[in-house]
Amino acid sequence: MSAADAHGHGHAGHTHGVSAGADRRWLSMALALISVFIVVETAIAVLAGSLALLSDAAHMLTDAISIVLALVAMRLSTRPARGGYTFGLKRAEILSAHANGLTLILAAGWLGYEAVRRLLDPPEVTGWMVVATALVGIVVNLLATWCLSKANRSSLNVEGAYQHILNDLFAFIGTAVAGFVVLVTGYARADAIATLVVVGLMLKAGYGLLRDSGRIFLEAAPVGLDPDEVGDELAAAESVTEVHDLHIWTITSGEPALSAHVLVEPGGDCHRVRRDLDRMLAERHGLTHTTLQIDHADRLPPMPAGAHALTSVSAGHCPTSHGPVHHDGPHEH
Repeated sequence: MSAADAHGHGHAGHTHGVSAGADRRWLSMALALISVFIVVETAIAVLAGSLALLSDAAHMLTDAISIVLALVAMRLSTRPARGGYTFGLKRAEILSAHANGLTLILAAGWLGYEAVRRLLDPPEVTGWMVVATALVGIVVNLLATWCLSKANRSSLNVEGAYQHILNDLFAFIGTAVAGFVVLVTGYARADAIATLVVVGLMLKAGYGLLRDSGRIFLEAAPVGLDPDEVGDELAAAESVTEVHDLHIWTITSGEPALSAHVLVEPGGDCHRVRRDLDRMLAERHGLTHTTLQIDHADRLPPMPAGAHALTSVSAGHCPTSHGPVHHDGPHEH
């Protein structure tokens, strides 16, 4: 069987895109709530002299930016694949998530510096204004979180924005406590301490976004999916003698993909093997975007001169190793 005849693609179950209309409405509602509150909170933070309120406003600004980027990415990701962009612009979402992670970390750095400076030399803070604004912020964040919970959270952008606003909710609770402490005791450093809590939350959220988007950019296997385990399962299937050039990656959020070269024993039914493997990958691992090249182990072309053998059967087709080789017997990794 030729390689061209042996290509298998799992078509069923592809979900290339999101329910864009509904998601855009929920995200737009959250964005409107957040944007109005950012303006109000920034003005009050300046009047009250509260860095904690200003840090909350900065955090919410990054949330608003992430929602805007998510809305833009949603629109871009729905464009059909054309020209050199064979997957379309699905990774626009991952780009925006990466940019959002960077802005979170940069903002956290600036706020952390200001917080330490205010710990050393605390300015006067108007406690009642901090408490009142933080309480309103809690309500706004609860509403925004509810809106985002209705959207498609399998998207890295939507989930990232959701987690940010959830973190904001905890930050506002901390700010309210700090304002109450300032109001009752006059301990102005409580404001800077609350700011450092917000900074910690921002760093955590920013690192998470950079880590998750970075894995996708580096073509790493999705978290929770072990390529060695998948390779062993493929190699253990009936009539399969070897699996190599196995790659598992993520096209965009919620869209894992797999490709592999599978060798079948002489006389084996390549078409049946491909169908069985496609079904197994879909049922066990949710992998429906698969490309399997199936060849008979005894019909590979001769090995090119100077090539280094991988195994006795695969060397002719794949002179350069692209990862571990999986056999139907003892496994070599």
